[in-house]
Amino acid sequence: MNIHEYQAKALLKTFGAPVAEGVAIFSADEAEAAAKSLPGPLYVVKSQIHAGGRGKGKFKELGPDAKGGVRLAFSIDEAKAHAKEMMGNTLVTAQTGEAGKQVNRLYIEDGADIARELYCSLLVDRSVGRVAFVVSTEGGMDIEAVAHDTPEKIHTIAIDPETGVTAADVAAISKALELSGTAAEDAKSLFPLLYKAFNEKDMALLEVNPLIVMKNDHLRVLDAKMSFDGNAIFRHDDVKALRDETEEDAKEIEASKWDLAYVALDGNIGCMVNGAGLAMATMDIIKLYGKEPANFCDVGGGAGKEKVAAAFKIITADPKVEGILVNIFGGIMKCDVIAEGVVAAVQEVGLKVPLVVRLEGTNVELGKKILNESGLAITAADDLDDAAKKIVAAINA
Repeated sequence: MNIHEYQAKALLKTFGAPVAEGVAIFSADEAEAAAKSLPGPLYVVKSQIHAGGRGKGKFKELGPDAKGGVRLAFSIDEAKAHAKEMMGNTLVTAQTGEAGKQVNRLYIEDGADIARELYCSLLVDRSVGRVAFVVSTEGGMDIEAVAHDTPEKIHTIAIDPETGVTAADVAAISKALELSGTAAEDAKSLFPLLYKAFNEKDMALLEVNPLIVMKNDHLRVLDAKMSFDGNAIFRHDDVKALRDETEEDAKEIEASKWDLAYVALDGNIGCMVNGAGLAMATMDIIKLYGKEPANFCDVGGGAGKEKVAAAFKIITADPKVEGILVNIFGGIMKCDVIAEGVVAAVQEVGLKVPLVVRLEGTNVELGKKILNESGLAITAADDLDDAAKKIVAAINA
């Protein structure tokens, strides 16, 4: 689960992180009061969407010469004008795709005198099984490009969970970021509190980009991105309350209600599979035969008829889907249960696109019998290769 920048900053502030004053607004009419409540005279008007690259993004409705989704304002009137132009329009960034995302919230923040922009994030480094700081002196830009072009500028410092962030860890991070003086002193409190927030709130990612050194040599969190472990959200009602479903794919929201592992993709073949590894293999073989998967969908090992039917309905609700491939290897999952779920879903929502089903494993013959006797236009497949060939051929026909 992701949250907006202003929410992430508010959360970090409860842990003692240095953040600027700011006000979130939900209509352009609120901009004047929001700006007047801040010290000024410099204001920053920021689009609040779940995507990076907002500053370099472009609004669909405003033309290629318009300013991006993060703008400086040198007066209250200018802040109002920016808010009026941005609110309700569609911002396209490198991370949103061509469709972009509608801006329904803005964050008006007090400006900062920036001396340096740094990069700092925390994530789980699975190579060592620990939470790690990933830092760079090259903040405020595409960190992936930095890692690709100048990997020596990316530094990873893993933290021992038994000790937490030690003085030696802070020193190592500060050295990597070339901090000294007041900034180095600020680091002694900032980095431990970021680690504390990451762990206590069960985050999957905490990214501060940029972390700035101001002209007065103090550190400040200028932007913050947070992603939370979905399996731990039940422990954090305060975080759950921050969820903005307008930023999420409707199909993924529905899938979460059924505890389905579902991710919407850009292809045209819908996939329903049991097991993440098999799902990845199914997606790969679809690409091998020249098509693209429309989703990742793992119904799990113990799904019942209702859950299977729900997954099928979610897949068919995607207008991009031109064909569906069901690929089930029945171990714990029984093939007859899958067959019953598919038949029930097709009977309820209809079948407007080709459907290929490959079943193997527990009760496979019974599963095939249910499909064959359903009277539905379902194409059976003998194995995964056969299934991929048949669904691609059906779409190309």
